Amino acid sequence: MSISLSDSAADRVSAFLTHRGQGVGLRLAVRTSGCSGMAYVLEFVDELQPDDLVFEDKGVKVIVDGKSLVYLDGTELDFVKEGLNEGFKFNNPNVKDECGCGESFNV
Repeated sequence: MSISLSDSAADRVSAFLTHRGQGVGLRLAVRTSGCSGMAYVLEFVDELQPDDLVFEDKGVKVIVDGKSLVYLDGTELDFVKEGLNEGFKFNNPNVKDECGCGESFNV
């Protein structure tokens, strides 16, 4: 069971946490949404919950709840710049299909 970060994602999350001035790490989760069934959720974590699992990579803590880990195990979080756009990209080996807009997926 693992979650990892690319160098660029680790740098970006670290910068966000530093600028924010607080936080344990970044929560990676899934929720039911979109045309393919599931969507990723990213949010800062100030306090751990009892069912949270903590993965640390490149000095950054990624927090995942037990229910989401089933869908996220093995995922690498990347931060990419494509032209004028930039954002996080999820390299998830569990994904079987994604919607055309890239907002949701199914496993």
